[in-house]
Order: sequence, then C-alpha cells, then structure tokens
Amino acid sequence: MSAEFLKSCMGQHPDFPQPGILFLDVFPILQNPVAFETLITDLLNHITSVTLPALREKTGNPSAKIDTIVGLDARGFLFGPLIALRLGAAFVPVRKQGKLPGKCFKAEYEKEYGVDVFEMQEGAIPSGSNVVVVDDLIATGGSAVAAQQLVEQAGAKVVQNLFVVEIEFLKGAEKLSAPTYSIIKAD
Repeated sequence: MSAEFLKSCMGQHPDFPQPGILFLDVFPILQNPVAFETLITDLLNHITSVTLPALREKTGNPSAKIDTIVGLDARGFLFGPLIALRLGAAFVPVRKQGKLPGKCFKAEYEKEYGVDVFEMQEGAIPSGSNVVVVDDLIATGGSAVAAQQLVEQAGAKVVQNLFVVEIEFLKGAEKLSAPTYSIIKAD
C-alpha cells in the first residue's frame, strides 16, 4: 500500500537525463510530510521486521544490531541520517571522489557513460560493524557494489541494501551480496 502511495507522489520526467529515459523523481516525496514519513517508516519497518531478525538468527546473537547506515551520494544523504537517528546508529556518507577530507577508501564503478569513483573516510566505520546501505534508486547496481566494497575495506559487513526505487529489468540487485529491499519496483 505504501508503494502505491509513494509512487503516486513521485515526479515523472520523460526523456531525462537523455531521450528514452523516464526519470522517477523522489524530491516531491520530501515536499509532502506524510509521504516522507511513510517512506522512512516503510524502510524502518523492513529493517526491524526482516533485517534484524535475519541478522540475529544468522549470528546467533539475540542483541545484534545495525551499527551504521551508509548513504550514497547524494540522495542517500536525504534518507540515511533519519534512519540512522531512529535506529540509534551512526551515519556515514559515501561521496564522489575528492569531496571528503582526510584518508579515504576508494572504489571504482561503471556508469552508463564512463567510470566514477566513490570514497569513504577511513575510520568512519569500525571493523566488524553491521551496515545498511541506503540510496534512492538501484539501476545497474554499480554504485551500490562500490559502496559494498568500501564497507568491506573498512572490515565491516553490509547486511541490507535499501532503495526507494528499483529498476528491475537492469538487474542491479543481483550484483549485491547482501539482501536488497526496494519500496517501488519499476521497469
């Protein structure tokens, strides 16, 4: 039910950023407090009802928790801090190369039109942490795979990937080693 409501709140922009693409815009959700709360509540409900029970069963630790939420540049920054705050977890941004100070882990990923680099500050995630990666969209999966590689470089583990929208026919979720949850499935 929340998927239908949230999809109805999204903007749709044909031929953006190039002809033949229908861009699904999450920004209108942020302009509607009820929609924004619905989105955050849906993602948190998935974490508390699916991710945490699976993590606790897998580890045999009934008090296992999510330690860090990683938000991807840039729309993952909109949802990640709220989710982290409500879970009592840390928030760590993954940014495009050259945007973070200090020593950084790096991971390359392919985009439709070339190669890009994501970075995460060294020391931002303690080794052994349970991490959830958050972004607005998964298409080919390149940026999410790069984020996973950064988390692994820190000695931590991605236990869940969360997305508002998944473009299913591009099969990006199949490239990820951790489970993926998307509120809206699109073609």
